[in-house]
Amino acid sequence: MIETTPTYIVGISYPQVASKYPALAQAVHAYAEATRGQLMRAVAGLHGRKPEVPYDLSLSFTQVVETSRVVAVAAEGSSFIGGAHGNPLVERFVWLPQRQQMLAAEQLIPDAANWVPVAAYVREQLMTGLSQQLDDDGGEADLRTQQLKRGSKWIDAGTTPEPKHFSRFEPVMNADGSIRALRFVFPPEQVAAYEDGTRTAEVPAKVLLPLVAAQYQSLFHAE
Repeated sequence: MIETTPTYIVGISYPQVASKYPALAQAVHAYAEATRGQLMRAVAGLHGRKPEVPYDLSLSFTQVVETSRVVAVAAEGSSFIGGAHGNPLVERFVWLPQRQQMLAAEQLIPDAANWVPVAAYVREQLMTGLSQQLDDDGGEADLRTQQLKRGSKWIDAGTTPEPKHFSRFEPVMNADGSIRALRFVFPPEQVAAYEDGTRTAEVPAKVLLPLVAAQYQSLFHAE
């Protein structure tokens, strides 16, 4: 879908895979319409004035996984309604065709206590990635220490053991169609500054299996 006016530009591309699964298509379309609605409310707030730079919505949905048991779609894009930069759009949709349901984080791991080891595993990965990034940058020791401290605060705040912090995830598959890991996706400003972009961390099935709800354990296989 493409709309171009002097005031705003909208570009949305939908994944072909969603056409096979009406409920998934509905969820994807609802997300797209919600983001477009936010843009149009901002346009209405201009009261006919033309912005210096046209408002813009760019949103792309892509197929991540399609098997008989798991389908996953990624949404990536940005929305600009003024200001220093656009607002990142990052979402994930995991559909279980045989169960005819969307899989949400709070369904996957319903016991609040079980998010503690997931959060700890993710935090360790993100901290390792941050440390390696700072090593690669090769800054002075004092600056590196400051950046590591600031980055760890971002990570700690964005990975407290609550389902809302892990709501965006996509399955990483084995060759036999089972899930060998979940890749948790963190939009800009959740676990790092805006300019650092989207971050991810993978949690393997061997960690997840004791934690996920019994009805979903058959989807996973630890290598």
